[in-house]
Amino acid sequence: MKRSYSTTEFLRTKSAQLVWKSLFLVSLSGIAEAAEWAAVKGGMMTQWGREVTAEKVWQEYPRPQMERADWTNLNGLWDYAVTAKDETTPASWAGQILVPFCPESSLSGVGRLIEPTEALWYKRPLPGLKAGKRTILNFEAVDYTTTVWVNGKRIGSHTGGFTPFSYDITPALKADGNELLVRVDDATEGYQLHGKQKLKNEGIWYTRVTGIWQSVWLENVSPRFINDLDYTCDIKSGNLTVSAKLSGKAVEGEKLRVSASFGGKEVTNGSGASSVTLKIAEPKLWSPAEPNLYDLKIELLDGDGKVADEIKSYTALREFGKIKDSNGNWRFTLNGKSIFHWGPLDQGWWPDGLLTPPSEAAMISDIDFLKAAGFNMIRKHIKVEPRRYYAHCDKIGMLMWQDQVSMGFGPETLPKGSNPPWTRMAPNPKDGEWPDEAHEQYVTEYKRMVDHLRDVPCIAVWSPFNEAWGQHRTMEVGKMAMEYDNTRPINIASGGNFWPVGDIADEHRYPDPGFPFEDKRFNDYVKVVGEFGGHGMPIEGHLWNKDSPNWGYGGLPKNLDEWKERYSRSIEVLAGLRKRGVCAGVYTQTTDVEVEINGLRTYDRMNKVDPAWLKPLSDMLLATPDMVKLTEIVPTSENSPQVAKFTTAAPAEGWEKTMFDDSSWSQGQGGFGTAMTPGTHIGTEWNSSDIWIRREVQLAKDPAGQLVLRVFHDEDAEVFLNGTQIAAMKGHVTTYIDFPIQQKDLLKAGRNVIAVHCHQTSGGQFIDVGIVAETAN
Repeated sequence: MKRSYSTTEFLRTKSAQLVWKSLFLVSLSGIAEAAEWAAVKGGMMTQWGREVTAEKVWQEYPRPQMERADWTNLNGLWDYAVTAKDETTPASWAGQILVPFCPESSLSGVGRLIEPTEALWYKRPLPGLKAGKRTILNFEAVDYTTTVWVNGKRIGSHTGGFTPFSYDITPALKADGNELLVRVDDATEGYQLHGKQKLKNEGIWYTRVTGIWQSVWLENVSPRFINDLDYTCDIKSGNLTVSAKLSGKAVEGEKLRVSASFGGKEVTNGSGASSVTLKIAEPKLWSPAEPNLYDLKIELLDGDGKVADEIKSYTALREFGKIKDSNGNWRFTLNGKSIFHWGPLDQGWWPDGLLTPPSEAAMISDIDFLKAAGFNMIRKHIKVEPRRYYAHCDKIGMLMWQDQVSMGFGPETLPKGSNPPWTRMAPNPKDGEWPDEAHEQYVTEYKRMVDHLRDVPCIAVWSPFNEAWGQHRTMEVGKMAMEYDNTRPINIASGGNFWPVGDIADEHRYPDPGFPFEDKRFNDYVKVVGEFGGHGMPIEGHLWNKDSPNWGYGGLPKNLDEWKERYSRSIEVLAGLRKRGVCAGVYTQTTDVEVEINGLRTYDRMNKVDPAWLKPLSDMLLATPDMVKLTEIVPTSENSPQVAKFTTAAPAEGWEKTMFDDSSWSQGQGGFGTAMTPGTHIGTEWNSSDIWIRREVQLAKDPAGQLVLRVFHDEDAEVFLNGTQIAAMKGHVTTYIDFPIQQKDLLKAGRNVIAVHCHQTSGGQFIDVGIVAETAN
């Protein structure tokens, strides 16, 4: 049988070492054209990866909010070399690499892991100097430390792997015969911010990425030009302010001229020095339901009124915030109205391009799938995407939670004495201890990310830390983040050690969602479940490595129907949490990634489930009301133990009926289970395979409202109310969950009986039930 290699295994085989048969040709524009190029064979490919050619790779303008007409795409074939770290120049060149794909990827055409002891080099020709213009060289993202030379002149160096940087290379250019040389150094691990990369990829850690992994491009500008744009808006007044940062020598009498259009028609215009405030009558606000965008034309006029620089852009009028509801829970707001954020964890990894999507169409396919599935938000997980990704989210109406790129946990970065390496939401958290230099670089990269994406309309939340991966100086970082951009909520540590800073308290819980409502520390924060789910499902023929321990949370289902049951249950649980104060849920995850098979899509982007099946569940969740009154009708044992009859021996038929004689059963206090089962309060030990429980409840009057079963079960449980089955649940949960009781009028004034059977196979065990009533608030 032919073996299916993982990317890392394949890169180490001899067959991955390509022999290049001819040198590349240089076109008149100076862009390298295809020689003998092919993707590395043997690895998993997407449909878009199979369409990639060396002649046409990532041709789109990289910066949609600041677009100029005069630009040159440098993506394509470049020479590359790998040397020892102490070498100052390559002695020879190994062949060609397809930029912007990293050498570790299949689509690069190289298929080689770059070690921390090595340096990666690139070389290519550049177009000649353009009379009367300055030439700006732009790198969208290079991992990690980049040094650039043009015609042997050192231009500069940049450290950081996920945000753009640029150089004015005009002084180094000649009329023709120009050469660009780039060196990249990448340790991957240590204090370096690297996201999900590891030198040894396994489990939740993926194949390393080195070097150029987003577009490289040139633009020609006037001596005086617009270097950056910032937007601010006031949704109440309809005011939109456009502020420009200008480069080059100032010109007397220069001014900025701005016009705004909607639907192809100009709605307003204005001019000013370097800042212009436009008044938009009857402003159309942006939201996931109505993603209204305004197109902008921004011109820099010289002293004679001639256009020196012209930019095409877009923006939106919208406002993020928070408000306390009548139950005392903080809620997210968009444009002053409460909104529930519902989205997937999105890693943005690809089997053929790793961090780099094979094409824009491939990248957009993920977003469109999620929109069709009814999500209104994406949590971009410790990665910064190409700018066109965010532009598409702006266009179709998809909120974005943006993580700062973190580092993986390692011995040098964990809180001292912590085992496991983070305490999550527990009291008395501990911070990792970072040296000043590493911390300063972390802050630098965080601020670059915010500067880079500050004007993107869809970004709704900033997350400086994920779990406790490199979490350090949390209070200091939180205060810095809030001061640096106060227009969005700050989620200081998604699922990490909780410190009282920022706007959000974020719990991660698998497989079903949950939140520690009993901890009063979180009452002053927006409560979210920043990760849950992860229900795995292997799809034959779509596994990155079928011989690896492919995995998902909660074990793998037997078939698609069981997976659907698990997914549906998790969304129903989240809907119950929303009524109790949770304001967002993040499902893990959009796609499989390497040996993680818990995606809604496979790693090569086949849909495991039709988005039309997912959307009604999303619609139900988003339609669930925030503000309901919850009245305890039959209390659980969460706060105080409740007395019930029980037996661990199989009872006679009819045990669930109201008139069954349970006088021979034992009496105990709930909940029933084994010590150390997380999130439980044990009143009576139960450690056998089965338990049957009967509990009599006297009510003074008929309850009003929607009755909801509140239950913590581990594992399979069935629940009866006055002899009628009201729930049958498979597997286990990790917190109390709520299920609406569909049958009407089962619970009445007078005597009532709740009967429960729970079956356990392995691990910790617990069972406890109660009933609450929901009424309009």
